[in-house]
Amino acid sequence: MPLNHEHQMEILKDILTNHQTDCCGTVSEYEQLERLIKSLMTNDNVNNEMKNMLPDMYSYSQSGKNASDLDQHITSHQDELSNWLGGMDSFS
Repeated sequence: MPLNHEHQMEILKDILTNHQTDCCGTVSEYEQLERLIKSLMTNDNVNNEMKNMLPDMYSYSQSGKNASDLDQHITSHQDELSNWLGGMDSFS
């Protein structure tokens, strides 16, 4: 059974929350973020304000996937992670 956009948003939020709190991540997490974000970008049920944040999240996941130091990449994006998570809370 495919995940609906609400489940996808929860998974996206879970991964970003883990990055923010643990300050570590894996390439597979970044790849999962990319897949989730691509799907959400094309879903008409996703709030437009949320859609406006998705390109920045996608950029974060792409640069993270290719970063030489994944943990440092997360640490350097703490402000963005806080903003995205706060935005996601306000849209849900």
